[in-house]
Amino acid sequence: MDVLNLSQWQFAITSVYHFFFVPLTLGLSVLTAIMETIYASSGQEVYKRMAKFWGTLFLINFAMGVVTGIVQEFQFGMNWSEYSRYVGDIFGVPLAIEALLAFFLESTFLGLWIFGWDKVSKGLHAAFIWLVAVGANISALWILIANSFMQHPVGYELENGRAVMTDFGALLANQYVWTQFPHTVLSGFTTGAVFVFGISLYHLLRKKDEDVFRRSLNLATVFGSISILLVILVGHSQTQQLVRLQPMKIASVEALWESMDPASFSLFTWGDEANLKDRFALRIPNLLSILAYNQPTGLVKGIRNLQAEYEQQYGPGDYVPSVFTTYWTFRIMVGAGLLIFALMGLSLYYIVRNKPLTSFKWARFLPLAIALPYLANSTGWLLTEMGRQPWVVYGLLKTENAFSPNLTPGMVLASVIILTLVYGALMAADVYLLVKFARKGPEQPEGLEQPGAAGAD
Repeated sequence: MDVLNLSQWQFAITSVYHFFFVPLTLGLSVLTAIMETIYASSGQEVYKRMAKFWGTLFLINFAMGVVTGIVQEFQFGMNWSEYSRYVGDIFGVPLAIEALLAFFLESTFLGLWIFGWDKVSKGLHAAFIWLVAVGANISALWILIANSFMQHPVGYELENGRAVMTDFGALLANQYVWTQFPHTVLSGFTTGAVFVFGISLYHLLRKKDEDVFRRSLNLATVFGSISILLVILVGHSQTQQLVRLQPMKIASVEALWESMDPASFSLFTWGDEANLKDRFALRIPNLLSILAYNQPTGLVKGIRNLQAEYEQQYGPGDYVPSVFTTYWTFRIMVGAGLLIFALMGLSLYYIVRNKPLTSFKWARFLPLAIALPYLANSTGWLLTEMGRQPWVVYGLLKTENAFSPNLTPGMVLASVIILTLVYGALMAADVYLLVKFARKGPEQPEGLEQPGAAGAD
């Protein structure tokens, strides 16, 4: 493997590791804030216990997210110096604002929240965690503003072989941001909800702290039901946007070799990527046009036609991403999302019927659903980035022209191995700590003996 491929693998591995932590931070911060707000307004101690318990898990995850995120920014200079030289004037601005505004806001008030229990008023302390949640989600906004420029570059001019920002407002108003940001944040809300749901059900099955975990499960169900429904709706809008802005990504997601009007949706395709044709395909007539245009007719361009267009527009080259990767990551992401939607619907049904979810025949397997949003988030990001290839900045800069030319394969391979091992250890530590504190459960109310404490002396 050459420097380019190794650098791509390094960034992909570190991105997936980092994004393992980010969505839970987005969702769990808001859920913790809601719990503490209920405590501050009602004075019910059970919600204070809930906020402290889920807040502890949030802190563990937040710390790991910070550690893994810092290394990514260094890679822009180390592995992707040509990219940084070419678009650094634009890309660096939202990253700097994210650090100076959002991250400092988040970390400052997180410290106040950790050490401020019972030292300030209930309302003020609840405001601290809300500011943490706002900071986390504003942080995501600035990161996605930077990423959206890579997906759909706006507000720039080319000067002396570099892209220079000419309109900061255009960067903020980039239409790609305003589907990508809500889709990502709502996916984080869903991740937090399923996380709380799974752990709560785990404890309810063991009849432990039932008041805390029953309320937690109910809150997670309502929050998760709303979030996953909005994820699906925003995802639909994002797909329609991609038909206009990145038609090759949609064509590869559907293994659509030739342009079609009306366009059919692929249920299963076994394709021949080398020759851009099907070996076997099972498709639903008109459905892709319906998804793309909300009507049964409408042109969706195919891979072969787009390849010819791009060769005329950009010159000779291969403009087709890995169809196998985009096709299956999309279906795994959507499949996991639909399972979450069904899970939240099932739990909501039991709540409305005033029946415990533990009475469901397969309830003991439902905590495993915690893995579903992680699967959807990871495959979603792989689809987002791999579907843009061969571009690092869509239509502007190819990936093959963006890496650092003075590196050797041995140097990059060594860093790939080291970072993979270190990040793997951090992820293992995160999972270990989350499992340890999740199993331990919330603090017991003052004056209430811990189980087994009697006679301990």
